[in-house]
Amino acid sequence: MAKVTIIGATGQVGSYVAHAVSQFPHVQEMCLYGRPGNEQYLDGLAHDMMDSFAARGTNTRVTFGTTPKELRGSDIIVLTSGVPRKATQTRLDLALENARIVKVFAEQVGRMAPEAILLVVTNPVDIMTTVALKYSGMMPHRVFGLGTHLDSMRLKACLAEFFNVHVSEIHTRIIGEHGDTMVPMWSATTVGGIQIDNLLGVAKLPREEMIQRVKSSGSYIIEAKGATVYGPGDAIATLIRTIVEDENRMLTVATQIRREVFGHEGVCVSVPARITRGGVFPIGVKLSEEEEQMFAKSVKLIRDTTENVCAVLDAESQE
Repeated sequence: MAKVTIIGATGQVGSYVAHAVSQFPHVQEMCLYGRPGNEQYLDGLAHDMMDSFAARGTNTRVTFGTTPKELRGSDIIVLTSGVPRKATQTRLDLALENARIVKVFAEQVGRMAPEAILLVVTNPVDIMTTVALKYSGMMPHRVFGLGTHLDSMRLKACLAEFFNVHVSEIHTRIIGEHGDTMVPMWSATTVGGIQIDNLLGVAKLPREEMIQRVKSSGSYIIEAKGATVYGPGDAIATLIRTIVEDENRMLTVATQIRREVFGHEGVCVSVPARITRGGVFPIGVKLSEEEEQMFAKSVKLIRDTTENVCAVLDAESQE
């Protein structure tokens, strides 16, 4: 049985994730964690969820709090806190502002729940995952980010629509940055178990248009309805279920990579990884020449921005 804590439970994504995850049989306790001053809202949210649980017959305990001691005993901690992205902003525009927030919570998690698994959702998620790893002091396999898991699902939906097949027949991945330099792994994309380039009619596949649709999906939703909630919420819930039920699935998430596996190191970026109750373990894969070049470009962008952000945070800590 597991205790799942949502940092940022007062936000739209955080509250949706809490509700979605609570239905998993192995989740015994759901802790709603927020900033001091939000106690009344959290209390109301907890009561609302308990009513929901009673209606659907879910036997999950709901707790809430605003002090670091609430993190103790957590098996999985989801960090959603941060300033939301505006439709006109890139995820990288948020880097320093959100890094200051992530640093504070990461330090709390490292002190109170170092054996937990920390899932970072705050954008720009690749950079925030490195920030969380550095300032929590936790082991690399216990800290990871949502990364391009949702992007991969978005591409999966586009391909299912194009080929007019059930989404379960599509297997595809996007690696690299959760942002403009994301890298679609066409070399590893299959439809019904058939490599995509072996399908007749694939020449008409609008690959660039699909990737552009994936890249702009978040901005479009934010402009249209104010925030992305259900897509990221269910993507996060899927990752939590994979951990608590020890499914040993291979998904594409932001994790610290090693030079001997990917040719790059010292940065968190999305790659295929095996996800278990024990943590997240990146898996080396062979890329096409074009994919390798695109991945290197993506890693460099993330590394440069991460180094700049961490330098500012370190300087501020010494003031």
